[in-house]
Amino acid sequence: MLLMTRRLIHLLAGLCLMAAVPVLQSHAQAPAEQPAAQIVQTASDAPDDAAIESRISAIFSEIDSLKSVEVDVREGVVTLSGGVSNSAAATRAIDIAGRLVGVVTVEDKIDRTLDIEGNVSPIVDTLNSRLKSYYRALPLLGLGLALFVIISLVGHLLASWMWLWRRLLRNVFLAELVSQAVRVIAISIALVLALSLVGATALMGTLLGGIGVLGIAVGFAVRDSLENYISSIMLSLRQPFRANEHVVIDEHEGKVVRLTSRATVLMTLDGNHLRIPNALVFKAVILNYSRNPERRFEFDLGVDAEDDPVAAMKLGLDTLDTLPYVLKQPGATAFIQTVGDSNILLRFQGWVDQDQSDFNKARGLAISATKDALETGGFTLPEPIYRLRFDGSVDPERIAKGLGAALPERHKPERPAVPAGSDALSVTPDDHIEKKVDEERAETKETDLLDSDRPVE
Repeated sequence: MLLMTRRLIHLLAGLCLMAAVPVLQSHAQAPAEQPAAQIVQTASDAPDDAAIESRISAIFSEIDSLKSVEVDVREGVVTLSGGVSNSAAATRAIDIAGRLVGVVTVEDKIDRTLDIEGNVSPIVDTLNSRLKSYYRALPLLGLGLALFVIISLVGHLLASWMWLWRRLLRNVFLAELVSQAVRVIAISIALVLALSLVGATALMGTLLGGIGVLGIAVGFAVRDSLENYISSIMLSLRQPFRANEHVVIDEHEGKVVRLTSRATVLMTLDGNHLRIPNALVFKAVILNYSRNPERRFEFDLGVDAEDDPVAAMKLGLDTLDTLPYVLKQPGATAFIQTVGDSNILLRFQGWVDQDQSDFNKARGLAISATKDALETGGFTLPEPIYRLRFDGSVDPERIAKGLGAALPERHKPERPAVPAGSDALSVTPDDHIEKKVDEERAETKETDLLDSDRPVE
């Protein structure tokens, strides 16, 4: 019984081994067969060498400069031989051959012959073709030139109508500026239309770009002149002064002669010409003495510290009121300016009409009249006081005797009387400079931007 059981177990084990052998064999053979399954055979789309050679030769046969080039293709390598006239033709042949599909590389064995005919003939042919194209374009060029001339003449005609621009702008300088601008704009429009008509748009772009760069360069080079020019425009619009007015421009004083497109011309009070650039005038502080005929003068007089300053001021004001060239309205005024160690400083103020009286003459005579009135009224105009210091022992009596002997008594000389009709007492305005300005304005033909019809700023 035991023997039969053992035989039955051996039989079952053998059957299991027989069933497992195919499975193990399939697993062992699978990796070896997989690479063969991934290989795919496809047909090549690249042309063969004969097709490439035929294609390149056909292309070269259509180009005159490459007809003598020979082509040989093996395994996609193109070998070019033969002769061409110059290096440019050889480079062109190599470039054409390298563009074809299936070409691996191009070997250059072309001989550059550099013959005269091969190099000169293309230039002559190109020149002939251009001359023919220009000849065909002559009617179009003539039409463009006619259009340019017509538009330019119309612009010049409009610019020459100065009466129109002066009537519209009412300013000589602006009228001339607009006239020049119309002329430039007309020429620019004519040039653009003419170039567009003949199809020279590339040239037009080049010209506009060059003009822009040139304009920037010129603008930096002449920026001072441009600033002066713009200042002239602004001054002609603002009209800060009139001709023959007495002005002070910064530290420059004189009578206005004219305002030009470059400078303001003054005649100084000593009769000299002074030209100030308009760029400085536009930014300067301008003091105009002629705009308001009433002008105030002032001066200081000192009285002794023991005197009554109020009584001195009253006497001085009464004196100023008696002077015919000092205005009664607004009236003269006086006040205590300072109180010093030995005097009291009084300041007197009065007004004059510059159309009727010379300012400096009136002020000087007012000072003289007030001073004489105070001295006549018993007020002392103190003189400078000096303190003397002596080192060591000094005999006061001896010094007093010495000073008395050294300094004789001074007598004040009598002042001669001034005749009533003397020029020294006249305050009539000096019109000599004004006459010179009027004469120069009448003689000079230079354009004046001052316009009496325009409002003053």
